[in-house]
Amino acid sequence: MTDNRPLSPHLTIHKKVLTALFSIFHRITGIGLSVGSVLMAIWISLIALGSNYFFIFESVAATLVFKIILFLWTIGVFYHLFNGVRYLFWTYGLGMEIKTVYNSGYIILLLTFIATIFVWAI
Repeated sequence: MTDNRPLSPHLTIHKKVLTALFSIFHRITGIGLSVGSVLMAIWISLIALGSNYFFIFESVAATLVFKIILFLWTIGVFYHLFNGVRYLFWTYGLGMEIKTVYNSGYIILLLTFIATIFVWAI
């Protein structure tokens, strides 16, 4: 390129806005929940196939990696749930003021943390 024309701005030069990050993570958790749902269907199938197949699942489920993935999936469930409720309010035009948007985002993070800890503590 020999012209000195300006280039289109790239994502790396933009400031990460909280609402954009919440939207991106909402999509990521949606994908993660889809994958987790497939794994839960496999788990139910293993139960139906009998004790030999379920023993394989029990040995995999006893690993630390599996428990970390399950913990992250739990975080994804609650984050997606609470952020989805916020999106429903936004659909009706409620809570669209910038201060309310940021405060509701922090509340979502707090509720996600509390709900996840509550589930894993029980």
